[in-house]
Amino acid sequence: MAATDPARKPAGARSAANDDTAGPAVSAPPRNDAVPAEPVDISETRADSIDRLIHAWQARFTASISPAALRLAFSDWAMQFLNSPGKQQQLTEKAARKWLRLMLYQAQRLRDADCAPCIEPLKQDRRFNDPAWRQPPFDSIYQSFLLGQQWLHNAMTGVRGVSKSNERIVDFTMRQLLDMVSPANFPWTNPEILKKTVAENGQNFLRGAMNFAADWERAIAGRPPVGSENFAVGRDLAVTPGKVIYRNELMELIQYAPSTAEVRPEPVLIVPAWIMKYYILDLSPQNSLVRHLVAQGHTVFMVSWRNPGVAQRDLGLDDYRRLGIEAALDAIGKVCGPEKVHACGYCLGGTLLAIAAAHLGQKHDERLATVTMFAAQTDFTEAGELMLFINESQVSYLEDIMWEQSFLDTRQMAGAFQLLRSNDLIWSQMVKEYMMGERAPMTDLMAWNADATRMPYRMHSEYLRSLFLDNDLAEGRFEVEGRPIALSDIQVPVFIVATESDHIAPWHSVFKFHLLADTGVTFVLTTGGHNAGIVSEPGHPRRAFRIAARHDHETYLDPETWAAAAERRDGSWWPAWWQWLGAHSGTAKAPPAMGAPEQGLPPLGDAPGTYVKQL
Repeated sequence: MAATDPARKPAGARSAANDDTAGPAVSAPPRNDAVPAEPVDISETRADSIDRLIHAWQARFTASISPAALRLAFSDWAMQFLNSPGKQQQLTEKAARKWLRLMLYQAQRLRDADCAPCIEPLKQDRRFNDPAWRQPPFDSIYQSFLLGQQWLHNAMTGVRGVSKSNERIVDFTMRQLLDMVSPANFPWTNPEILKKTVAENGQNFLRGAMNFAADWERAIAGRPPVGSENFAVGRDLAVTPGKVIYRNELMELIQYAPSTAEVRPEPVLIVPAWIMKYYILDLSPQNSLVRHLVAQGHTVFMVSWRNPGVAQRDLGLDDYRRLGIEAALDAIGKVCGPEKVHACGYCLGGTLLAIAAAHLGQKHDERLATVTMFAAQTDFTEAGELMLFINESQVSYLEDIMWEQSFLDTRQMAGAFQLLRSNDLIWSQMVKEYMMGERAPMTDLMAWNADATRMPYRMHSEYLRSLFLDNDLAEGRFEVEGRPIALSDIQVPVFIVATESDHIAPWHSVFKFHLLADTGVTFVLTTGGHNAGIVSEPGHPRRAFRIAARHDHETYLDPETWAAAAERRDGSWWPAWWQWLGAHSGTAKAPPAMGAPEQGLPPLGDAPGTYVKQL
């Protein structure tokens, strides 16, 4: 494989005719002011390397966020704000009104201790839920903070002339800075901490110091969080019986042993994202999607991706398609014969599956029976707050980081996701563990979340540029084997699951597949987030979902209209998927053998295999 620099020309991004770095496909007429071509200047390459090394060094102190992107966003906001006297006057009036509301509230509190607060936290903000916050002086403290938070949001947004992308960056950044100084984060302004400190004579701070020391020691040593040792892969997690029947340099293919006397003829292939270990879909036995699927009489195959290192820096999206999905389909064909395959992709694995399905449809390859996608985007124009990190400056900065170290490492990715939910994943957790002295017990999902993976340099650059930045897949410019593909080439039934609280793949973004598809789509919107909404086994408390099918050539419904009209059901969405798979499957028969030794696919070892255990 050629070691192509993805920052210069991502494979599978734009055609040469549309890529000004590659030059026009047809020579243009000469221009009088054209700059004469120059021979390659080695000093330019050296200068580029120096710049990249400096950017990679800077990233250690900027949480991998481009300083240039922040400066550009704040400069845009500041220039437009300074030239908007009307906005300035409006904010002055809002500040005066908010101050007056607070004063009136405090005066009313003197007469009526049960009076309603002058401002309520947002629904997702649980920092001030404890009744102790309703007692003076803490009620005035948190009310002041919320009013200030609301005013700051008004100041950062709605300034005429500021681009939407810069507005989102400025608002997000200021919200992060304000959350750092929330009264919930300090012992002397948090009544919950004070009450616990008095009740325990300060023992909570002693426990918190011990928690901090333990976490710091594990972080320095590169060890997983406290309690992870109780959830070992192959012992406690990922224990559904099976065999690794195929392995290449990028993935292992696991075939799970049948648990029923007969199985559906069409096997199920699951393609997880390589940003995560596959066993989120095979956690503990009670919440393992794989185990439940096998129990429904399906032959299940799972792709287990390699955790890439320096040697895999030049693997691209096309390698993941070719060595992942298509290699798996080839191996399954040897085990199950000519039967079609129910293919299922999760998150980035679902996006890759959509690409592969469109490519197979374009070639009239009919090996797929259906396509299922869990929390997977195909149009990235509404990809939520992740888009804050996606512009030319930020993508180039990330490319320089990955160029220097050959991959995006686990801490850099985890830090980006934590920033999206800093209240829950950073500040509230620090308060509970280090000030309240309360350590939440480790769960299987938490242990899996700590078992992160890396992203190869070339692949991640292509992903960010072709999909996020340029939206090539949705707009018909994404190339596979030298030819643009269109998602309308997917001609098999599609089942899509999105989650209501997803901050990685917002459901409105996932829903956009309806605009790109030319086939029947069954769409499910379930409660929960990006991971917990998918790992939603039957019997899981407080779960519900909406489901509706759009058949071929039916008219389009916008997301809100769809949500209002879709059938709402209580419980897990898993049985609805099993029912859908069954409706697109044939009559049950005897299960296939484990592997295909006569076809050169003998079992290579027991599940979960070796790649999933790579650090």
